[in-house]
Amino acid sequence: MQRFENKVVLVTGAGSGIGKASAARVAAEGGSVFCVDLNAQALEATVAEIVSAGGEATARVCDVGDEASVQACVAECVAHYGSLYALVNMAGILRFDDTEQLQTAHWQKVIDINLTGTMLLCRAVLPHLLESGGSIINAASTAALSGLPCGVAYSASKGGVLAMTRSIAVEYAKRGVRANCVCPGDIKTGMTDDVGFPETMDWDLLPRIMSISGAKGPEVMAGVIAMLASADGIHITGEDIRVDGGTLS
Repeated sequence: MQRFENKVVLVTGAGSGIGKASAARVAAEGGSVFCVDLNAQALEATVAEIVSAGGEATARVCDVGDEASVQACVAECVAHYGSLYALVNMAGILRFDDTEQLQTAHWQKVIDINLTGTMLLCRAVLPHLLESGGSIINAASTAALSGLPCGVAYSASKGGVLAMTRSIAVEYAKRGVRANCVCPGDIKTGMTDDVGFPETMDWDLLPRIMSISGAKGPEVMAGVIAMLASADGIHITGEDIRVDGGTLS
């Protein structure tokens, strides 16, 4: 199935996890992928894997929390490929902190990357998506829908992404641009492997974020994201699609 033939998709967080899996999926379906990440080495590896498999991809290092970096990134994408069809906004960070001990700087970093960074990308790509009739897929989380122990900053950022995405969907529906969220839950990625927990974590609460069927790899997210980005999702906008193995069911 070549749902992205002659289409350009910008993927953030493409160096690993859901972003990398999404970039590979779009390329496998004929799309040209503009891969974005802060980790240059990981980004180069993603592009090399896509090209080795016969796909088309280009890399750009970008700090999604920096306005100038985001603007330059989107400008380079459009200059290189001539158009833009979809934004897959998967860059993000995860922190667990005891709320009483949460440092303002740590709170702000999570908000800057997960929420403000998502907004900056959306804002920058919208003029181009209006021309192509394209779509935005943002990364929310099951943490936006249910309490996450010691996750106040992360939950707030993802709840903000969810609300922002719905607003964009309503504002641009008549103008031909769609915006949706995916809400991953219990997905095995490097981000979850590297996270630390505070000493006060109540481990009895962790089953709240575990799926019934067990954790899955990022490829299960990539399939849903590709559907939402493609014409198969033409009548879906303003939605939050849970992919969590029944965690919140």
